Amino acid sequence: MSVPKQQAASMFVDFERDAWRALRASTPLLLDAAEVESLRGLGEQLDLKEVEDVYLPLSRLLNLHVAAAQSLWTAQQAFLGGFTQRVPFVIGIAGSVAVGKSTTARILQALLSRWPDHPHVELVTTDGFLFPNRVLTERGLMLRKGFPESYDRRALVRFLAEIKSGRAEVSAPVYSHLVYDIVPGEFLSIRRPDILILEGLNVLQTGPVEGGKMPHTFLSDFFDFSIYVDAHEQDIRRWYVDRFLRLRETAFRDERSFFRRFAELTEEQATARALSVWAEINGPNLVQNIAPTRSRARLILLKGSDHKVRRVRMRKT
Repeated sequence: MSVPKQQAASMFVDFERDAWRALRASTPLLLDAAEVESLRGLGEQLDLKEVEDVYLPLSRLLNLHVAAAQSLWTAQQAFLGGFTQRVPFVIGIAGSVAVGKSTTARILQALLSRWPDHPHVELVTTDGFLFPNRVLTERGLMLRKGFPESYDRRALVRFLAEIKSGRAEVSAPVYSHLVYDIVPGEFLSIRRPDILILEGLNVLQTGPVEGGKMPHTFLSDFFDFSIYVDAHEQDIRRWYVDRFLRLRETAFRDERSFFRRFAELTEEQATARALSVWAEINGPNLVQNIAPTRSRARLILLKGSDHKVRRVRMRKT
């Protein structure tokens, strides 16, 4: 077995896959192949082996962090005389479009909910906090959808603040990828979970947002643990194009789809369109806003060209 690589000047400890796999210890695998298949994103190569090697050790690590937070809360209760309500442990997951962060979030939700001391695990995506298309159009931001300024940051910060205040029920807006917009009047109700996973492109961002102003509060201020799903840009671009072509054969054919007009494109036309969207929107967003937040994560999952995690980087403190 190889040992983790350490560099004196780095804040991280690097684990090759076999060294990371060993950290699973005796953690049982409680998912079967059918469940993994249902959680896998379009075009990803996720299987039981990937779950065993990568996500089981990660779920064990997260369980240790949650247990430590719960122990600290118990000690604080003794100090304060039973004054405070226990609040959810919040995990932030960041990464580019098409890198697989949504699948990572779903797998972790499934695994963490099977630990007996924190069975209630909720998953929320930041897509629900995008401004409605009407607002984006008014502000000239439709071609910058996914950039930091396209989100209702105040609503997102307020949502996390309410979660961390221990409110009995907090609501999150619902986004439809089919119609490419917020669903009016629909909300996801979050009722004091043990763990909340928040997944999104820019959840680790600390730069200026609306009007070039620096925010007083960052989303990451509410995180107890954060994960960045990483890969080389050329691989992510290829995955994005492959996904676009698959959607052209599936979801885009739905009459309700915002992208219905792309369903009739030839494969060559669809490829050119996907590459254009990447060059104009997703690529610049990755380079300018998403990738610079990588080093702020507590843990980085680095994928190879086959979409499988090859290396794990974990912050030392």
